[in-house]
Amino acid sequence: MRDMIQEGNAFVIKEDGSVIAEVTFKPAGEGTIVIDHTYVAEEMRGQKLAEDLVRRVVEHARETNQKIIPACSYADAQFRRRKEYEDVWQKS
Repeated sequence: MRDMIQEGNAFVIKEDGSVIAEVTFKPAGEGTIVIDHTYVAEEMRGQKLAEDLVRRVVEHARETNQKIIPACSYADAQFRRRKEYEDVWQKS
């Protein structure tokens, strides 16, 4: 069974108690967070787990009225592809 949970400044997906995917973020000043890392276990790639995790960080930012700087390459690519993330994208 898979569960997505928040652990500190990360959202993780666990399967049978082991982390199979994660996205980490950190504060970057008032009202802004940086997505700095995404990871999906090699055997789990291609299942859109990282996409689901980035979407969850976007939801979190909306819930907490924050903007996001997508610093990791995967998050940056997701933000460039998805117009629906424009409202939380902190562009420099």
